[in-house]
Amino acid sequence: MREFERKQLLERVEREGATVGADIPDRITVQGEEIALQEFVFEIKRRETIPSGERERVEQAKRNLRRERLQRKQRIEDEFADISREEGEELVEAIIGIDRALNALEQLGPVDIEREAEAQEAADRKRWMSFLRKALGHESDAAGHSASSRGLGK
Repeated sequence: MREFERKQLLERVEREGATVGADIPDRITVQGEEIALQEFVFEIKRRETIPSGERERVEQAKRNLRRERLQRKQRIEDEFADISREEGEELVEAIIGIDRALNALEQLGPVDIEREAEAQEAADRKRWMSFLRKALGHESDAAGHSASSRGLGK
């Protein structure tokens, strides 16, 4: 494969809308083990939330899929890898399918409801403080300034 072909394939992998319209592969070999990826994703997505017994299984699957994606991408990137254009195309299609599966798994309800609630609360506090700084005309003040250094203290 020539260098410009390699770059074209990598660009397709990184394209923002690459997964739009892409199918999750029916079966795929991930970390040396063949799995029914489409069936797994659809089985998990049928539920509103991930049951506590399934959480670790889903997280492990996502880690394995990310690792497999990286290995396949690195195979395309390796200028010394002896792969054909057709093999590169197959790798790209597999990577896009993995991305599609990862997107579907990431869109599931929060795996850790408490952590999600804490993150939401922290974001709310940050927005509120930003609003207050703007409303009080202190938006250019550094966060580290104390009230007394702004003339608000004794």
